[in-house]
Amino acid sequence: MNGKVVNKRKRTFLCITIPVVILFFMFNTYPLIRGFIYSFTNFRGYGSYDWVGLRNYADLFTDSRVGGSYWFTVKYAFVCTILTNVISLILALGLNSKIKAKGALRGIYFIPNVLGSLVVAYIFSFLFTYIIPAVGKSLGIGFLSSSILASTKTAWLGIVVVGAWQSIAQNTIIYISGLQTVPEEVYEAGSIDGATGWKSFRNLTFPLIIPFVTTNTVLCMKNFLMVFDQIMALTKGGPSQSTESISFLIYNNGMGGGQFGFQSANAFVFFVVIVAFSVAQMKFMNSKEEQL
Repeated sequence: MNGKVVNKRKRTFLCITIPVVILFFMFNTYPLIRGFIYSFTNFRGYGSYDWVGLRNYADLFTDSRVGGSYWFTVKYAFVCTILTNVISLILALGLNSKIKAKGALRGIYFIPNVLGSLVVAYIFSFLFTYIIPAVGKSLGIGFLSSSILASTKTAWLGIVVVGAWQSIAQNTIIYISGLQTVPEEVYEAGSIDGATGWKSFRNLTFPLIIPFVTTNTVLCMKNFLMVFDQIMALTKGGPSQSTESISFLIYNNGMGGGQFGFQSANAFVFFVVIVAFSVAQMKFMNSKEEQL
């Protein structure tokens, strides 16, 4: 009797699992395999194609446009990751303290994460293009009198502001969750030893929430490396391709520029880069956890 019940449960689990595995393979694994195959061809996205071997991969390392997109993407990801985590941790410390209406404040701070990335980016595009320059002119502030998105030197800063503003919400919630795992007894014992303020944070709080710091930094770096929506809404890679991220370049030239095979190779290399960054971060942060 028990054997029949076990077999019935197994069949039930298989009936639930197999459709999900099939869908995952169809919409994730199969396209990934096909893209990897196309990376060895000169496929334009339509029509016939020829095999070109490793030529696409070799050309990636000599293409200045690809190099520029990698430099911008890595720079953007590093700056945004640091900025987002610092601000998020400060906000989490404030929202986790004994203040009035902190539940309502947490909800307000989480609103940016609920809004769509494209919607947020288009709103900021309007602010950067019209509102801020108008305010700058009326106040006689020179560097605010023109849109920062129009300059090759400052356009990336606008994208950083938008990306960080929307990401801070989720990171803050994760840090609050981490802070709530720290027992109150730890602070009481620390206060007896004179650990208050910055000393308490450095010696007590931070070592205990380091796993949450690891999670946030790894997720931030991965998400910021794949930046696309903000680029599409704010600059479309301009001015002069100075804010062209890797994801945007792959989409723009692969789907509409007749470089499907070449950009498939770029996408595969980009996938390896993201994995390498994530593994390196995990190893570094884990080593810090062991030291603390």
